[in-house]
Amino acid sequence: MGLVDFLILLAVAGICGALGQAISGYSRGGCLVSIAIGFAGAVIGMWLAQKLDLPEIFTLSLGTKRFPIIWSIIGSAVFVAIIGLFTTPKRKR
Repeated sequence: MGLVDFLILLAVAGICGALGQAISGYSRGGCLVSIAIGFAGAVIGMWLAQKLDLPEIFTLSLGTKRFPIIWSIIGSAVFVAIIGLFTTPKRKR
């Protein structure tokens, strides 16, 4: 995997993480947080897909690596929803 492939992978993970945050309705942080949530969502989403015997619907292939787009978005939404349950909302002053 080259540098360009890695940067594309980071951009796709950021978009998937941002979409997951938008679906769940809870947003914290900026671009770096979205990238981290996108990667965590990919792990959670693929774990769910394997446990439920579901196929990889839409993947992005970069070199020898595959990034599951749909499962990353679904996993990101689940991950952010769980984070939202355990954190307290900000109070307005």
